[in-house]
This record gives sequence, structure tokens and C-alpha cells, in this order.
Amino acid sequence: MLKLLLKWVLLAVALMGMAYVMPGITVQSFGAAMLAAAVIGLFNALLRPILLILTLPITVLTLGLFLLVINALMFWLAGRVLSGFSVASFWWALGGAVVYSLLGMLIESAVEQKSPVRVERI
Repeated sequence: MLKLLLKWVLLAVALMGMAYVMPGITVQSFGAAMLAAAVIGLFNALLRPILLILTLPITVLTLGLFLLVINALMFWLAGRVLSGFSVASFWWALGGAVVYSLLGMLIESAVEQKSPVRVERI
């Protein structure tokens, strides 16, 4: 549970950093970033699998590149639904989704690091 909360906070911090660096993405407060991280996570958990099944032929045809479009749609949709988080256009959503995914992978690998194994001598 603690790891989940830590990932959520770090993803919100990542969104705040992205808003600072990318002018097409705006986040009004840290609370809005927390809510946006939660909504993006919910969209990815609930809507993304449905979209993956519906767009499977075009995903296969484009060798998986259409998955970037699906990620961008989830990111853009979160910007449309929330009031404190906005994305200026689809292209900013595409760039933001790519950066957010990369940061999410880094956060996931950092949080899920296992502690070194201790070997006891007998």
C-alpha cells in the first residue's frame, strides 16, 4: 500500500515537472496533479484494454505504433475531464504521454527495487 501511494505521489510530481517543461501541458496545483495521475491511471486500467481490443487490427498493421495514439488519447482525455489539468492539443498529448510513460517506467523500477539478499553464515 505504501508503494502504491509513493508511486502516485511521484507520478504527480512527474506531471508537475512536465507542466514546467512542456508549455502545452498545464497543471494548476499539486492537488490537481494528484487527481490527474489518479484519473490517468484509472483510464489506463479501464478504457485502455477496451481500446486495445477494438483497435487490434490497426495496431498490428502499424507494428504497435498505434499504441502511442491510444496513450495520447488517454492523456488528452484526462486533460479534457479535469479542470486543474489541461493539454493544449493532441500533439502535446502525444509528447506528454510518451514522457509520462517513460517517467512512469523509471518510477516503477525505482520503487520496486528489491533489497539486496543477505546470506547468513552457518
